[in-house]
Amino acid sequence: MDKLKYKALALDLDGTLTDSEKRLPEENKKAIWKAIDAGVTIILASGRAPMGINYIAEELELDKRGGIIAALNGGKGIDCRTGEVIVNILLPHELIQDICDISAKHGAAPVSYTDTQVVSAHETEYVLKECKCNNTTLFKVDDLPEFLDYPINKLMISGENERLLKVQAEILAKHSDQMVSFFSESFFLEAAPLGVGKHLALARICEYLNISKEEVMVCGDGPNDVTMFDFAGFAVAMKNAYPEAVEHADVVVPKTNDKCGVAYAIEKYILGE
Repeated sequence: MDKLKYKALALDLDGTLTDSEKRLPEENKKAIWKAIDAGVTIILASGRAPMGINYIAEELELDKRGGIIAALNGGKGIDCRTGEVIVNILLPHELIQDICDISAKHGAAPVSYTDTQVVSAHETEYVLKECKCNNTTLFKVDDLPEFLDYPINKLMISGENERLLKVQAEILAKHSDQMVSFFSESFFLEAAPLGVGKHLALARICEYLNISKEEVMVCGDGPNDVTMFDFAGFAVAMKNAYPEAVEHADVVVPKTNDKCGVAYAIEKYILGE
């Protein structure tokens, strides 16, 4: 293990580890298992809720082989082997109503989660995309803020990009002392508490694993991967990555998520094959 340059590998899911149908390609799985056998800790770092990552973690056998889930853009971190919650940062409950009101004003649809479903008062194409991302179904409610009487890590606001830009500007103008807001896709705007970001999650996980950030390699494709690209020792963008992710990457692999760019990156930059 001491010979390894990178002792942890953080992987974004959508557009990176999974293909366009949200499936885990066999080639990626085999490459990840080879990395684990070599002594690398796998970190699944995604904007998805835990339920949307668990089935990938199970397919990778991280409960037996070891690994970490960094869900909700790092708002919640879980050790797959022990079930220990490493990170759990909650959105101030008093912000939920106003975020939902501002979203409604601009024609956008806020979304949250139960343990097993996406929950929203809307059933738009974008809400259904979030259901697909999390491998689950929609639980439709009449009033989302009223339904959310339990602690949550984030709200995800869905809709056309021009509408979401207006939502983002307004919620940050009012609440930037308590929250952050960034895009995970052009049609998904995250509303999360201060202290949330993939880079901040990785910093906490590095401390938990007793490794340095220089010993972390990351793979991603989206705008919400930029901070972890800047944080890690080595940042790999997929060929299909957003321009802002490419700009912050150390290298862009010649393969997309549909052509197993993650497997290519593991074999070239971790295993040296």
